[in-house]
Amino acid sequence: MRRRLLLTMLAITVAAVIVVGVPSAAVAGGGLRVLVLGLCAAAIVAAGIMAFLQSRALARPIEELAEAADRLRSGDPRPIGRRYGVAELDQVADGLDSSGRRVTSLLAAERELAVDASHQLRTPLTALSMRLEEVIAAADDPDAVREEGGAALAQAERLADVVNQLLDPARRGAAGTASLTGIDEIIDQQVVEWDPAFRRSGRKLVVTGQRGLRAHVTPGGLAQVLATLVDNALMHGAGTVEIRTSQNTKSAVIEVEDQGRGVPPELVSHIFERSVSGRPEGTGLGLPLARTMAAADGGRVVLVRQRPPVFAVFLPRRPPASRSQPVRSGPA
Repeated sequence: MRRRLLLTMLAITVAAVIVVGVPSAAVAGGGLRVLVLGLCAAAIVAAGIMAFLQSRALARPIEELAEAADRLRSGDPRPIGRRYGVAELDQVADGLDSSGRRVTSLLAAERELAVDASHQLRTPLTALSMRLEEVIAAADDPDAVREEGGAALAQAERLADVVNQLLDPARRGAAGTASLTGIDEIIDQQVVEWDPAFRRSGRKLVVTGQRGLRAHVTPGGLAQVLATLVDNALMHGAGTVEIRTSQNTKSAVIEVEDQGRGVPPELVSHIFERSVSGRPEGTGLGLPLARTMAAADGGRVVLVRQRPPVFAVFLPRRPPASRSQPVRSGPA
């Protein structure tokens, strides 16, 4: 590129000197002719130097843009970070930087989807595994095998639904349609699913409060929110875990409380941030996902009390006036 520019500019300059200088030398006298020819030679040398400098100045931006395009093609979205004062070249640089930002955004979204998907799949996979172990343990009791087998089949169906929703971009963009839904069945479903885990740990999961409450929610989304809070209480808490229901004029409220030590003071203001966990082995994804999924239906998840810990889910009893776009999430 640089060599072609240099040769092209030098050729144009030499041609111009010849066109102007040769006729002048032809009509000039002896001494003047020598002077004209000397000036032509000096002009050609100066033109060569100028052509070299100019070709270098023009070729460098083009080479840098080509390198940036090649980096972007190979998956390296680093911005160019400079402009050249030439409108056309700056326009190309702007386009490459914009594409780089877009690629960075897409890569971050894909990584976040993979992390969120792994967390969403963990709960139904764990529940399915426990149910299958219950089936094996009850091999001599046909009734128990039938009951646990049915529960395992239900878990497998829900797991398939999670996978389908994660793989379907349209469903990821709209996790479901919120409607007026009874929450008793969703809570009871969580109790059945988590019962083996609580029995193994020698703890209890109980439900208290008002029955017959209804809220505008996506059933799968609410199930995932509750599963996250119950899982959090089982892993980080202690004693009996209580799911308590109530309502006020605007919201149906579901509280999840355990008898553990609660949230450390230094984590209270960060507990809903990604990658923040009370345990080194924790992922720090559950509570942020729960809050995001509740917000998709116009609800919210809050820490009501630090110790003993109480997390509350506030669900709208009426359709929100303006609902934000649903977030990428799957059912429980």
